[in-house]
Formats: sequence, C-alpha cells, structure tokens
Amino acid sequence: MVATEKSVADVKTKPGKAAAPAKGAKNVLRGKNATKKKREQLRFGIDCTNIAEDNIMDVADFEKFLKERFKVNGKVGNLGSNITFERQKMKVYVNADVHFSKRYLKYLTRKYLKKNSLRDWIRVVSNDKDLYELRYFRISSNDDDEEENE
Repeated sequence: MVATEKSVADVKTKPGKAAAPAKGAKNVLRGKNATKKKREQLRFGIDCTNIAEDNIMDVADFEKFLKERFKVNGKVGNLGSNITFERQKMKVYVNADVHFSKRYLKYLTRKYLKKNSLRDWIRVVSNDKDLYELRYFRISSNDDDEEENE
C-alpha cells in the first residue's frame, strides 16, 4: 500500500456529522410522517329512538341542525363531498372522509338539546364504539319513598 492512499477504514467522519449515504441508498422516513395514511372512512351515529318515539324530538330537524352547524377545517357549511348525513328510521349517521372526533358529534347533540330546552331531561350516552344514544336521566324514586314514609 502506498502511504498517500488512505483505506476506507482509516477515513473517519467528524463528530456530530453523519456520513453521507451511499449511492443508490434510499432515504428512510422516520417519525410521524413515516407512513402515508390511507383515506379514513369514519361513520358515527346517534340513536334517537327512545326520545323520538315519545314525540319529544324530531329527527329530521336534528339532522338539519347538524348539517347547518358541522365544521370542516374550521369552517361551517364547508361539507362538500367529504361529509354526508343519512337518516335510518330514528338514527342519524355521519359519514366522513376527513378526520373529526366522535366527541364533536356529542358536543353538537348537546348543543341541540340545550337549544330546544331538552338538556335537563335527556343525556347523550355512548353505548358502542361508534354510536351515541339519547336517554332520559334516571331519577331515583328512593327520595320520594322516604318522604312518604315520614
């Protein structure tokens, strides 16, 4: 070996600097954007059967309220083809291609109940991974029984 030539093992990189990738090597993404996300298909529903059967609430009016108030990318009325609403008997379903939380649907439902002065008697309960249900508050009758016995 000639003294002026340096072998590959003798070449060192400076501390704090990474060695340049070899030709033909692929850059590997790491972190949050490592994998490309496929399009999400979200479907959340609200079951209004108990309340609508007692004619306390109109499901069509509730669906209209959701359409008017629903925000996409921070804007009301920006639904486009990303969000669709469908009503099956006494249930309202929201289908979406863009991300939104199930909790947002609960927020809008509670807002509707408050607007129609139903919030004191009806609550929104999650009974499934992707479904909310409207139920009456259970008022215990133990207090009434105690008052009658005294």
